[in-house]
Amino acid sequence: MLDRLAHALRTVHPDRPAVLGRGRTGGTRVLIRRGELADLADRYAAALHARGLGPGATLGVAVRPGPRALAVLLAAHRLGLRAAVLDPTAGPDVLAARLALARPDLVLADAAAQAVAGWAGPLARRADLALPRLSALGPVATLGRRLPGCAPRLAVTGGAAPAPRDGGADTDAVIVFTSGTTARPRAVVHTREGLAAGLRTVTDLVDPRPGSTVLGGTFFVLVPALAAGAAVALPARRPRALAGQLARLAPAHTYLTPPALRAALGAGARFHGRVWTGSAPADAALLRRVKQAGADQAWGVYALTELFPAAAVEEAGKSAHTGPGDLVGAPLPGVRTGLTPEGELLLTGPGARHRYLGEEPDPWVRTGDRATLDPDGRIVLAGRLKDMVLRRAENIYPGLYEPALHLPDVELAVLVGVPAAGAPGDERLVALVQPRPGADPRRLRAALRDPLDRMGGARPDAVLFGEVPLAGRSRKPDRAAAAAHCARELSA
Repeated sequence: MLDRLAHALRTVHPDRPAVLGRGRTGGTRVLIRRGELADLADRYAAALHARGLGPGATLGVAVRPGPRALAVLLAAHRLGLRAAVLDPTAGPDVLAARLALARPDLVLADAAAQAVAGWAGPLARRADLALPRLSALGPVATLGRRLPGCAPRLAVTGGAAPAPRDGGADTDAVIVFTSGTTARPRAVVHTREGLAAGLRTVTDLVDPRPGSTVLGGTFFVLVPALAAGAAVALPARRPRALAGQLARLAPAHTYLTPPALRAALGAGARFHGRVWTGSAPADAALLRRVKQAGADQAWGVYALTELFPAAAVEEAGKSAHTGPGDLVGAPLPGVRTGLTPEGELLLTGPGARHRYLGEEPDPWVRTGDRATLDPDGRIVLAGRLKDMVLRRAENIYPGLYEPALHLPDVELAVLVGVPAAGAPGDERLVALVQPRPGADPRRLRAALRDPLDRMGGARPDAVLFGEVPLAGRSRKPDRAAAAAHCARELSA
């Protein structure tokens, strides 16, 4: 797929826009054209080759999503490098431990990432961004504009790019850091073959068309869309700006996380074509709101760092599911499922990660999700195994019951365990419900009575209204923070 993209950028309408951004006055501006993106990737490949990087070397990437980041990844693929992607929300200690495991031969960072790691650290931490000093991780080069205090710029010249290096389909392509601690970090390794399989699955699922516009900013959005001849618009960060962007572009496909969708809907956004969301739970009520706001279809995608994507379901199918748990859809072609005796969902397929860095290969991905398979083989999640709440010797899995709380006036809801006073090891089950803006709390509390009654023995001990804390790059509900908040509220 990456080889196909590199060829298509140069040969299929090279003068057409590739990546679009938002101008200062709110209009659309072309960040880079297709042929320009191909040329930039070639120049980066030549510069990295001149630094002595070749097949098997590791390149750390701390670059904001956009044309430069994509060009770097294309250059790394051309040279047979493996790219280790940094996440600035993980915290400096965790990132330092992760990259000590990956041992990059060179870290490419833009000025913003280096500022986060240096003089702008105190300001960046207010936005949950933090990086260790990159120079402690290995040699560093600045990509793009250099500011005072940054490492020297990567020397990009007009030299010829080296011929593509293909070390084989089973060679490492990318390292993505995932769960773990500073003492025992974990990093997912995808091979060139596995990465290509995941990109093909996205292409087959979404089917982007030449000349259309796609709104989204992730690697798995950019590559299939650009390879198909579509232009990609990077989403605006502010909800009102995003709503205006959607109105101007009317994209055929829109990829946004559930928190971004909620924020856009709150700003009055109207949608077009097909909308895709994932990276965090997306309930049927949210997908219905997206279709009510104009989308032809609204899809929830179940994906993991270890296997992207794994399953998908459109709003109509999700809304028709009346049983317990969260229906995330049928496994996509090539994806196979299994269940452990404890009910943990196992996945495998051509796009599955090869291994965790430093560990032996294993074809089966342990998802950490408790699940069942319905008679049609569709995956129904019952919550994270580690999120189990123990109440009076009964195991309660929040994911089985949380979907029932997502009524039309509910923005987000989680079930968490709070230590029970005077009963060591026992917990109280608490529902933290975040109402939609403008919702009447009395009417909402009354509307919740029926779904709460249907929970039977898993009915919460308390229902609190308030904002559900979010964390991480995908802004998933932070259950630990939610539990701490509920404990404070109940003890007040």
